[in-house]
Amino acid sequence: MNLAILLDNLPYLLWGAYPDGPLGGAALTLLLSTGSALLSALLGVLLGILLAMTRGPLQHLLTLGLGFFRAIPVLMLIFWTYFLLPIAFGIDVPGVLSVMCALSLVSAAYLAHSVAAGIAGIRSGQWDAGLSLGLPRWQVLRHIILPQALQIMLPSFVNQWVTLVKDSSLAYIVGVGELSFVASQVNSRLMIYPMEIFLFVGVIYFLLCSALAQFAAWVGRYTLPQNIAARQLKRKKNTILLPAGNTNLGKSA
Repeated sequence: MNLAILLDNLPYLLWGAYPDGPLGGAALTLLLSTGSALLSALLGVLLGILLAMTRGPLQHLLTLGLGFFRAIPVLMLIFWTYFLLPIAFGIDVPGVLSVMCALSLVSAAYLAHSVAAGIAGIRSGQWDAGLSLGLPRWQVLRHIILPQALQIMLPSFVNQWVTLVKDSSLAYIVGVGELSFVASQVNSRLMIYPMEIFLFVGVIYFLLCSALAQFAAWVGRYTLPQNIAARQLKRKKNTILLPAGNTNLGKSA
């Protein structure tokens, strides 16, 4: 294994031609994945709440729309956003934005069903308890249902985001210089070192997905109901003790 080849091309594999040219490589893959994950989470939560809370024709229409985005290949959606939007609306869509939109829409469609399943997994007694306290339905959802449902949703979110990181390699089809694209360029130039190059690419994807899994595990621990209650109790104790401490300081002065 010739590691010198990796060292010679390491800057290009990590961030492309930046700062003399556009950002690329692993840095662009990270940017695409992060932006798509955040947007898909926002859309997925909103659509999932609508899917869980609505009934009748609106729910059927929403299910049909989500099913459409789940059924079509990501590659086709990238083509649509990149080639059809300029024709339909007369706007120039950058390749990075088209890929981010496509990944976000597909991921949001999957996450919406995860959110709806998480909400449905909470017992109806939780709703009844919140409503009996006089809370509006949306406050019961926000303060009681969603924190508990997050524990049910989180594994599906992580799985979908890991898939999203790997699907970012499809950006090559519209000329976006993410990690797989620049690795193919380096391999085409060198020709005889594909093992070293693509083994390095695999390690980068593994590190990105592992870091995402560790972050999700931390979020899961942070949002456990008992941990939330412990933090709230600690804040209340600090709020009570602080004025007493200030009073004692004033008397000693």
